Amino acid sequence: MDAPARINFFKGHPSNRLLPNKEIINATTELLNSDTRSYDSHTEDRHPLTYGSDEGALWVRNEICKFNNTEIFNLSSDDDTVSKPEYLNLTSGASYGILNILLQTTLPHTNYTKQAFIISPTYFLINDCFVDAGFGDKKLTAIDEVPETNSIDFDTLQEKLDYFELTNDTLDTDCIVNKERVLGKKIYKYVMYCVPTFANPSGMTFSMETKSKLIDMARKYDMLIICDDVYDILHYDSETVIPKRLVHVDRETNMDLKSYGNTISNATFSKIIAPGLRFGYQESINENLVRQFSKGGANISGGTPSQLNSMIIGTLLQNGGALEIITNLKSVYSKRALTLSNAIKKYLPRETIFDTMKGGYFTWVTLPPGYNAKEIELLLKQTHQVIMANGSNFEVVGDTRDWGTRSVRLSISFLEENDLDEGIRLWGEICHEYAKTHRLDF
Repeated sequence: MDAPARINFFKGHPSNRLLPNKEIINATTELLNSDTRSYDSHTEDRHPLTYGSDEGALWVRNEICKFNNTEIFNLSSDDDTVSKPEYLNLTSGASYGILNILLQTTLPHTNYTKQAFIISPTYFLINDCFVDAGFGDKKLTAIDEVPETNSIDFDTLQEKLDYFELTNDTLDTDCIVNKERVLGKKIYKYVMYCVPTFANPSGMTFSMETKSKLIDMARKYDMLIICDDVYDILHYDSETVIPKRLVHVDRETNMDLKSYGNTISNATFSKIIAPGLRFGYQESINENLVRQFSKGGANISGGTPSQLNSMIIGTLLQNGGALEIITNLKSVYSKRALTLSNAIKKYLPRETIFDTMKGGYFTWVTLPPGYNAKEIELLLKQTHQVIMANGSNFEVVGDTRDWGTRSVRLSISFLEENDLDEGIRLWGEICHEYAKTHRLDF
């Protein structure tokens, strides 16, 4: 991803000019300039430079909820889906959030958690998180996206669930329960990973029908759906309401106060503020599941893992800086997305398949039959020093689909408009030469 190159479409982070240096300096100064703050001695908040509470600062959780409810999802205070601070656990970003979730809610080692389902094509580094958590050999199953209907392959998911339901259960969870602690643990029999809105790598967004059906299946089979909700706020059309997250749908349709729910929103500010400021949050339908996350061994040992960073972000949310940063990113990315779309139409083979981006960082491009994306990608790198993310990078370990034969992921977050146009033009040149050599339509 970080290999030296003239143009690198692989990088999935903002270009340096988009990093909010001044805003973060101002927020940090505002936070720390005074010797004391009104909440420094509050049990649920504490001083920015000391150990935080297990759940993370209450005032920061409040600011996140206010921001999401009013600025992002336009939820009224009496809406059943509204976020509340007690529904949040603060983290050091989405990647560590995933590991925390898997550690605290699954038990693949004894086969209590029977299988992990990963929507494919998938974020290329998520496999390692599942393997680290014990989902090794034959414990990962790919479930394909169905982009034509903004859905997934429910038939295969149902077939696999029926199959694994026939396997033997190991219901004992004593090996991971500290009997001296009052709180028990909710362990799920299945787990699913997905990026429901502006997915990495495909850019696809689940329909509301897909979300509802997934939740129904998750409740029936005791499955936890882990949603990487990291791109949905980067919606380019300011006139369109951002769709509800799965956790919202789960919350408004689950009336059981004792339930832990079947969804977890794993969110981060890395994509919408700055990736080096490691901070995120987990949100569940009520306080039950996130309380379990906050009471894990690492959290109760050191407190919330990003106390200072969380308060810098909280300050940006309070003073309006966060909204300004996000508004600027959306403006820049929407222009880059249009440039990319026009370049694909202009330079690539006529039968190339892609969707015009409506948000997020990525789009998925599939070349016509006969074109070999791997071979073309290698020629592009050797000839023009242009790097692309071949589809083979986005497979589920042990259950591959050969995405790399024809498909490529393109990112707009790092490259400026002129580089996007030039990179696609050079790609088109290589495709044209490939077409002539292999007698293909261009």
